[in-house]
Amino acid sequence: MARGWESKSVEDQIGAAEAAREMRAAHQLSPEQREQAEHKQSLLMSRSLIVSRMKAARDPRYRAQLKVALDELDAQLAEFE
Repeated sequence: MARGWESKSVEDQIGAAEAAREMRAAHQLSPEQREQAEHKQSLLMSRSLIVSRMKAARDPRYRAQLKVALDELDAQLAEFE
């Protein structure tokens, strides 16, 4: 059992270190770059939500609406690349 807690602690420490690195990198961005990064993150979160709703949807019309929304989000995300 101690091994499980120990590995969890290491995992938390790694996650905290990565978050700190991301915070430092975010402070080095210009306001425009930060706004773009936040917008991209928002689109990715919306995409994740739509994908999870598509998996649970049973109505074909609702699935079609979600597919249109997903295609639109993918098009907007393609602009970032």
